[in-house]
Amino acid sequence: MKFIKRFFKFTFKTLFWLFVFSVVIVVIFKWAPVPITPLMVIRNIEQTDTNKKGWKHDWIALEEIPINLQLAVICSEDQNFLKHHGFDIKAIEKAYENNKKGKKLKGASTISQQTAKNVFLWPGRSWLRKGFETYFTFLIELIWSKERIMEVYLNSIEMGPGIYGAEAASQYWFKKPALKLSKYEAAAIASILPSPLRYKANPASSYIEGRKSWIVKQMGYFGPLQYPKREASNE
Repeated sequence: MKFIKRFFKFTFKTLFWLFVFSVVIVVIFKWAPVPITPLMVIRNIEQTDTNKKGWKHDWIALEEIPINLQLAVICSEDQNFLKHHGFDIKAIEKAYENNKKGKKLKGASTISQQTAKNVFLWPGRSWLRKGFETYFTFLIELIWSKERIMEVYLNSIEMGPGIYGAEAASQYWFKKPALKLSKYEAAAIASILPSPLRYKANPASSYIEGRKSWIVKQMGYFGPLQYPKREASNE
């Protein structure tokens, strides 16, 4: 009995402190730049060519990321980003129906979920990782603003071989600062996000050209990008 009590006491304490740590780290990243992600480390370890070890990751403020790129990734990855609270239920239901029919899954993972996965977790598919992804998605939607989620997302995601974030991607693919990207260049970067190690933003293949044109059209349909304002505290 003593062993069982000690075991449960140890488990409870461990879970409690893991919960506290997770909340603290999310609060810290509400303001502080994310210096490194698990994927950066894993990709670097996987790289067999020692001459190509490392990664490019230059953090910039959201104000330095062009609206065109912010809008392009919303139109490409998650058109309900400004409306949902981390999870697009309709997209999940659609993905589930497609899965039952044996079709390819697409469109179920939101920008918030991708941000949670990239910043706090490891890549892969498992129920455990999905559970943690759900938890961290809930936390960042609760603690961060939509602008902050977008800022972290566009500074942390993989956008090429060893390339992470908008600034590094802009320099790598178009040899210019992110702030100077044109609408079509922004759409080109957004178009490779489903598989940034497989596709190239520049020069673009016929498939990427097609995706790029579709994204630009969606940007026109979407209209001006306006982030929702959080309700002011009554205190």
